[in-house]
Amino acid sequence: MKTFEYGNPKSDTVLIQPVDEHDLDLIENEIKEIRKLSEKDFLLIALQVEDWNRDLSPWEAPSVFGKVPFKGQAQKTLEEILSFCKDVEKKYVIGGYSLAGLFSLWASTQSDVFSAVAAASPSVWYPGFMDFLKEKNCLSKHIYISLGDKEEKTKNQVMAQVGNCIRETKIILEKKDIDCTMEWNEGNHFKDSDLRTAKAFAWTMKKCE
Repeated sequence: MKTFEYGNPKSDTVLIQPVDEHDLDLIENEIKEIRKLSEKDFLLIALQVEDWNRDLSPWEAPSVFGKVPFKGQAQKTLEEILSFCKDVEKKYVIGGYSLAGLFSLWASTQSDVFSAVAAASPSVWYPGFMDFLKEKNCLSKHIYISLGDKEEKTKNQVMAQVGNCIRETKIILEKKDIDCTMEWNEGNHFKDSDLRTAKAFAWTMKKCE
């Protein structure tokens, strides 16, 4: 994965974000927004994944839009990400948008290195994820989740479940005694991804003080 770093390399708060080309186009604005919302110093490491559906999906699943299936290579991606999280003096937050948000939630069940999760509009509609989340323990203490208020209003029957799934996600996490907040944003899935991700990271940064 290509990596891009923003902020202070010496900061004790490190934000980890899997990104694609669209995210990178907006990353400078996301950084500015994080700084508006939080006075806390940070380093953000953006890791550009090669294949979104392959590298961020926790297990194989058929395509729910288009013809590209999910190939379930998240474990390999996580192993690479953990190589950036070896300084025990630092606090690491993992987060991202859409499937990267789902990946971040999943990663919190696989490793205890992440103090918090910033999951903006996560793809919690992903086949099998809700049952997985019920069975597994999240090892992060603080989790932020959000969704656009029009995201569940889609003709795609699988993705239309995202509203019910995000509500259930909050209930599941709270039952596991996770410090979890849920925020509704205005618009559909494609609106303000940079601003939504910035809000997610800013909340987690406050929790990591």
